[in-house]
Amino acid sequence: MSAALITATELDVKPEQVEAAAAAWQKHNDASGFEGRILYRGLETNSVLELAPLEGFDRMEELRADWWKLWEAVGPQGEGDFRRQILQFVEAPKPAAGALPDTRYVQMRHVEVVPRVYRQYRAWREETIFDVVRTSDEVESFQAFHSLASTEPGVMFVSGFNADPAKYMEAFTSPRYQQIVREAGDTYITGGDHGLYTRIYERITAA
Repeated sequence: MSAALITATELDVKPEQVEAAAAAWQKHNDASGFEGRILYRGLETNSVLELAPLEGFDRMEELRADWWKLWEAVGPQGEGDFRRQILQFVEAPKPAAGALPDTRYVQMRHVEVVPRVYRQYRAWREETIFDVVRTSDEVESFQAFHSLASTEPGVMFVSGFNADPAKYMEAFTSPRYQQIVREAGDTYITGGDHGLYTRIYERITAA
């Protein structure tokens, strides 16, 4: 069952520092009191991404202290500061079996939607994006979240898959899907260059 809340934390590092940063990050996680965290390496970016379920806000002070320790342990290897989001679950056309996808790869698909057309967008994506997802054998799970606290507000899809990334992407590069993207851009997406992006990551650790 999808987590009601998740955190997504990402750090850009130098190419030669990805493995070292991931190892230091995992060492930190192993010593923490939080479970279910999963680390990924970016396939298109030199970054480490952590997805983690957030059970509620009663442990936020403990989590704040944990994040500060992470900043001290892994931050020196970063090419920038940590980018962090708290995302709330909305729906899943293909639910994950657990709180997070149990797959080799995830793709983070972000769109910033104008609030006044959000309800219309929800109905539209059910007939378009979600239809593509449901009919794609390569998509193992597909969860829709919305930002609760983020410097990149909007919709975040977390798509889990095990297929070769090129094979997985076929569903999202088809003529039909390109038309869907054009419709979204014309009607729903805002935020300029940050309004729409997709990034693929490969899993480093087990849940």
